[in-house]
Amino acid sequence: MSTDNNNNDDTKKPDRRCMVCRRSESDGISIMTIPPGFCICQDCMQKMLNGISNISISAVTDTGKKKHKDDTEETKKPEVQESTDDVEETKTTDGDEDSDDNGEETFMGIPIGAFRFVMPEMMHGENSRVRPKKKAKEEKAEDNPDVMDITALPAPHEIKARLDEYVIGQDHAKKVISVAVYNHYKRVRRQEEEQFKNDIVIEKSNMLMIGPTGCGKTFLVQTLARLLNVPLAITDATSLTEAGYIGDDVESVLSKLLAAADNDVERAEHGIVFIDEIDKIAKKKNTTSRDVSGESVQQGLLKLLEGADVEVPVGASSKSAMVPQTTINTKNILFICGGAFPGLEEIVKTRLTKSFTMGFNSNLKDTYDKDPLLLGKTTMEDLREFGMIPEFIGRLPIVFALQGLDVDAMKRILIEPKNAILKQYQKLLAMDEVQLKFDDSALQAIAEKAIARETGARALRSIIEEFMLDIMYEIPKDDTIGTVTITADYIHGKGAPIIEMRA
Repeated sequence: MSTDNNNNDDTKKPDRRCMVCRRSESDGISIMTIPPGFCICQDCMQKMLNGISNISISAVTDTGKKKHKDDTEETKKPEVQESTDDVEETKTTDGDEDSDDNGEETFMGIPIGAFRFVMPEMMHGENSRVRPKKKAKEEKAEDNPDVMDITALPAPHEIKARLDEYVIGQDHAKKVISVAVYNHYKRVRRQEEEQFKNDIVIEKSNMLMIGPTGCGKTFLVQTLARLLNVPLAITDATSLTEAGYIGDDVESVLSKLLAAADNDVERAEHGIVFIDEIDKIAKKKNTTSRDVSGESVQQGLLKLLEGADVEVPVGASSKSAMVPQTTINTKNILFICGGAFPGLEEIVKTRLTKSFTMGFNSNLKDTYDKDPLLLGKTTMEDLREFGMIPEFIGRLPIVFALQGLDVDAMKRILIEPKNAILKQYQKLLAMDEVQLKFDDSALQAIAEKAIARETGARALRSIIEEFMLDIMYEIPKDDTIGTVTITADYIHGKGAPIIEMRA
């Protein structure tokens, strides 16, 4: 009778089915159960583990069994305490569930949280979206004197005054960006107040920066974001392609912003996105192939610049990754685009000299050949001629140009900013108790060599690295060196630095 009962119990046992591939045990598939009661086959479990850390399913199973076996042996032979009152009860757990030393629930030696992260649809529902937890508030402005309190909304002249401490020159650009940022965050704060919910809607004003390479476009945005203590994402438009092609989608811009905000969606929605090399996505002229990284990328960026709800992955830059996704609204995100726009000067010059005359008071074609402010005369018509579509330009209403750097600006960049290049090297040598000095002739020589390289302020560090190599190598050898003075002859390779010993 007992045998028949056992057989009946076996026949009534339900046929478990994998909830991923829908195969059942009747097909000869090994099915396992994971908390909180989901069934999954060994093949699907292997794919999931490969997404975590490429761990073999057999190794994990053996580890889990070994751990469960060790726990069972420890349970059978509890340690004998000195007092019977202090003996703690031990219990074993049936099945594959276990717990680690910290009390966290595990399955086959793997924390349950790992499965919830890899399969959010399985654990939280098919249509669920995991919203990251809010991070702790950042340090206040009074804790760090270099950071301005964005809640107090500093005036444009205060923002420009702080930018003057780090960025040399570019007064017009700093004035424009200070006013734009002030109006943007004033608009954001007004929208969050209840009494202005049904008031006039103020549209945001994105910016387009035009300037030669090395003039300080990226550095200006980096300094602004650091002073305001807001999340900043800097991306390169050259890697963006049309959706479905190899490369980054336009949503990857927001993924970087979310990562900069420590996955805090609310903080990321008040951040700044700087898209560099924006001129590289201009329409290609006289091409027969599909332009997957030109006009189509501009069209893909339209919804981000205007303001839309975009789903982005959390912790990854690709939507195909098995990670949770969250929704970011871009209506309060300030977009700043920048580019060198090579060849734009010729377009502007052609437009300005289109109607030239002869004789007295005539406009000659070479009038603007050496005009340093030529890019400041750029219009929407010039940008359309360059290859930017009208819809894209219309979403960047603020267009301003940065000037190229001259010798005097280069000399000021070397010594005036708070984090000037020469101050950095002086701090390095001060750690060896050596004082580093530069005379005026050396500063003039460095600035002239940087201008000759035509790479802007980036050339300054490369020049200093060249002549500082021998000094940084030889000084640690001699503890008696007290002062090193750099001269123009040493910069030009015609002499040596002036070395003074310690008193």
